[in-house]
Amino acid sequence: MTLRRLYRDNQRLILGIAGLLSVLIPWELLVRLRLVKAILISSPSQVVQTFITELQLGTLWGDITATLQVWFVGYLLAAVVGIVLGLVAGWFRRASYIANPWLNVLYAAPELAFVPMFILWFGIGFTFKVWLVFLAAIFFITINTIAGVHATEKRYLEVAATFGASKLQIFRTIVLPGSVPYIMTGLRQAAGRALVGVIAAEFISSNQGLGFLITLAGQTLNTSRVMVGIVIIAAFGVFLGEVLRRIESRFDVWRKEATA
Repeated sequence: MTLRRLYRDNQRLILGIAGLLSVLIPWELLVRLRLVKAILISSPSQVVQTFITELQLGTLWGDITATLQVWFVGYLLAAVVGIVLGLVAGWFRRASYIANPWLNVLYAAPELAFVPMFILWFGIGFTFKVWLVFLAAIFFITINTIAGVHATEKRYLEVAATFGASKLQIFRTIVLPGSVPYIMTGLRQAAGRALVGVIAAEFISSNQGLGFLITLAGQTLNTSRVMVGIVIIAAFGVFLGEVLRRIESRFDVWRKEATA
């Protein structure tokens, strides 16, 4: 009974670990039994050893810091602009007429299509990478914020209007709080896209960062180092997604479905 309860209370964690082990163990065995060449895929044990070596050398921290700096600035900029734009476009009909075509462009065109233009505008330094991250993230934040504004229940708006509330009061006390769960969803989705954006930018132009580390290691056929970069990126993405998911869950009771 105790084991069953332990499993029930920690089902997500246990199954997640089981899923990882179901891949890592066969992967290690395939390399150790020489059924797969180590130069092509390395092995989990070798990746761990390379990670420890990189930490001891001290160069890895510089790459991690460089990537996080670009991600943070680009993501923060996208969050501020995306939330404001989404609230305005969601609340004012004419503003949505102006914003929607541009949102459709962002949805249809891949971020990498803008790379040549961004390089012409901003060069190939920090600013270029920040704007590529911004472009990768802003669509998800904006579109979810607009959805949050539109999801406001009409009965609340009608009651507020009946009691003589101004449009500003309605927006501040009803629309804005009701949009928070959707904004959090957008921020969670955009965080992963922003991470993809910064790695793509570092692939294109960088002399530091996890994307640069992976590119350089791939050119020198250092598969273990490539996997170290991939694992760090994946771990940060999983951690970030889990943190934002937990924050998002706190606002789920505010969603329209929960109050209907």
